[in-house]
Amino acid sequence: MGAIQIREGEAERLIVLLPYTPERVAKIKTVAGRRWHQQEKHWTVPQTHEAIAHLLALFAGEPVEVDPSLRPVNGQGNREPSPKPVSDHAAATTGKLLDQVRQAIRTRHYSLRTEEAYIGWIRRFVQSHPQRDPAEMGAAEVSRFLTSLAVDRQVAASTQNQALAALLFLYKDVLDRDPGWVDDVVRAKRPQRLPVVLSQQEVHAVLSALDGVPWIMGMLLYGAGLRVMECFRLRVKDVNFGRGEMLVREGKGDKDRVTMLPTAAIPRLSAHLEQVRKRHAADLAAGGGRVMLPDALARKYPQANREWGWQWVFPASTLSTDPRTGERRRHHMHESVPQRAIREARRRAGIDRPVGPHTLRHCFATHLLEAGYDIRTVQELLGHSDVKTTMIYTHVLNRGGRGVQSPADRLLGESSGER
Repeated sequence: MGAIQIREGEAERLIVLLPYTPERVAKIKTVAGRRWHQQEKHWTVPQTHEAIAHLLALFAGEPVEVDPSLRPVNGQGNREPSPKPVSDHAAATTGKLLDQVRQAIRTRHYSLRTEEAYIGWIRRFVQSHPQRDPAEMGAAEVSRFLTSLAVDRQVAASTQNQALAALLFLYKDVLDRDPGWVDDVVRAKRPQRLPVVLSQQEVHAVLSALDGVPWIMGMLLYGAGLRVMECFRLRVKDVNFGRGEMLVREGKGDKDRVTMLPTAAIPRLSAHLEQVRKRHAADLAAGGGRVMLPDALARKYPQANREWGWQWVFPASTLSTDPRTGERRRHHMHESVPQRAIREARRRAGIDRPVGPHTLRHCFATHLLEAGYDIRTVQELLGHSDVKTTMIYTHVLNRGGRGVQSPADRLLGESSGER
């Protein structure tokens, strides 16, 4: 395997030539601000000495070549030695700590996404203090790290809060220590954003530009107000054609709820499930057909993972390996499928505003409120814990200034009446 090369690029970025292995790609994806350049077949990261030190820590024990011109100049005008990589002992200690974090996360049945996010932030925090044991650090080090995210990297408020949650989990649930509340953290400013909402005509134009499975997904996102991952995690048994409803399991906050099944989506959804059933039968004949089951159901009911009712409504076209268990099976589709399809549909519909899968959920809520439905009913359909979250859609109703008529319109109306 060739050496990893780090050299100067353009626009204050470093070029990282990374001979491919899945492990290396997973590591570089933890670097903030990294970018993959498809045509050049290389990665770039922000050009800072901290970034170089981070890369050397990530790839400790592997051959890494750093361009001499990237080493800082000391007071005598000479290039300083390259940053010292993390020792094998430090790397092993970090690896052991991260294994403990994974075990604690999986014991609490957190999602794989949460696990990946927490592992990434804890790794960055530990590597920012390469000579310190995390058990010996506390509120002061956490505060400096979080402040650096806001001041130096200018991350979003949600990103900083995610990092704080990861570090609190490390200290409270893994190291069994309370680092104390971090009062001196410089908080990233949380902007007050209103969601993008399309008119009913624009939604119709976007859905008309979709076809096949993306159209069915779009209809469920708009017609039932599903979140993207709630749509992907639908099981066959959760779709009730007779009652015209769907059971959304393990939604945000690990809550279940019932929502409607759009009548307009039923014919295509039924035909789609027939095709999925045939594929499942083929998988069973080939010795597969198993699907991931929640919690300990796979142990309690060893054959349940082959049953038709537990299969995904939107299965992937290929088999994949579960990163936790190592089992090879058919997972649900990747979220990029509807993202790409809806982005292309927006372009074909001639809409110049950003539109993604979640936009259809915003449209669902807004259009229900426009139709006069009670906000508490909309809250339950969306799965919001607090009605204040639902109330944001009252600010984007298509009534211009909360239903107040502009004085300019009134003035022009009176002027035209006098004529």
